[in-house]
Amino acid sequence: MTTRALSLALDDIETLGASWMPQLENGGLFMPTRDAFHLGQRVYLLLSLPGEQERRPVSGVVAWVSPVGMTGRRTPGIGIHLDAEEQPLRVRIEALLTEAPPDTMRSYTL
Repeated sequence: MTTRALSLALDDIETLGASWMPQLENGGLFMPTRDAFHLGQRVYLLLSLPGEQERRPVSGVVAWVSPVGMTGRRTPGIGIHLDAEEQPLRVRIEALLTEAPPDTMRSYTL
């Protein structure tokens, strides 16, 4: 299994909320993609969060796969379980999400 390097720009709070996967132990991010990935595959992201110009390096493993052609209205993509050392990113994301009205949140996953 090869390691993949990806780029993910979350331009607004609503998209961040839809991408955030708090149910994973270290938190996670859903990345829409039509590319094939495997559970457990290591990925590295260059991530930009809403209101931030800087892209930050983030690492994790694929913990969720929504393949192309999945039934329902699911967006194809992968859920990336953040590595334990990404805890400061989790804190930052959760702080950003407290600013969003709860009724505007949707999810790419559950």
